[in-house]
Amino acid sequence: MIANLFIALREGLEASLVVGILIAYVIRMNRRDALRPIWAGVGIAVAVSLLIGFALSQTRGLPDSVFELTAGLLSIVACGLVTWMVFWMAKTARSMRGNLEAGIEKTLAGGAFGLLVIAFVSVGREGVETALFLWAAAQAAGQSLLPLLGALIGLLIAVALGFAIYRGMVRLNLRAFFTWSGSLLIILAGGVLAYGVHELQEVGVLPGGESIAFDVSVAVPPESWYGSLLRGTIGFRPEMSWLEIVVWALYVGIALGVFLRMSLRTLPRVTTSTASATASSRA
Repeated sequence: MIANLFIALREGLEASLVVGILIAYVIRMNRRDALRPIWAGVGIAVAVSLLIGFALSQTRGLPDSVFELTAGLLSIVACGLVTWMVFWMAKTARSMRGNLEAGIEKTLAGGAFGLLVIAFVSVGREGVETALFLWAAAQAAGQSLLPLLGALIGLLIAVALGFAIYRGMVRLNLRAFFTWSGSLLIILAGGVLAYGVHELQEVGVLPGGESIAFDVSVAVPPESWYGSLLRGTIGFRPEMSWLEIVVWALYVGIALGVFLRMSLRTLPRVTTSTASATASSRA
């Protein structure tokens, strides 16, 4: 639940910031007629994300071997998508607002469809990634209801925080937020990756399933609250293979080290808010 809450909060806040930038810019340009296609694009992106999430939830009805293969492959894909997005944000956070505004400026003269596409792609990218990663994280945690509740709470907090930032009620240090949240996402992605390896070992796609590194089921019962917490955050299970441990350690060690080095060099140092654009539009 905690992991999914954080994932939804991080991804939801990114989407909220994007929407805030789009809306603030068209208002500043005195083009309120552009708000409708922007909201249409956001709505379509949300609908597509929910549809993908629903489709993923139906995989539980698959035969066990097919589900394990599907879960393993999709978990690895989810880890790859999250990793790409974390590094993409570290590289482009400084210029994200300028790029979005430049895209809107070029599109304003071309009609509503272009604005719809910009909003759809910007929000849909976050939504699809979130749906896939939340599903993979829920499978890794071995639960369904609590992860869903955590994701809902995280999204509600993200929307409320995004609105507060837009209205100028909250100022957010983007450097600190994206650095710390990106670091935590990499750790969570490592757990999802380890789960994917485990599932592929279960169906024999990957070797080493019988080579167990440790078994601490007595000390950490799988159904205990702390066992569920460890499994749902860092991917720790009381019984893990050597391959799971090696893959997790290599991924987290390399990805986290490179990300921290990159983010500290490229992310903006200022405390910023989309509200600054809104304020200027109201002047």
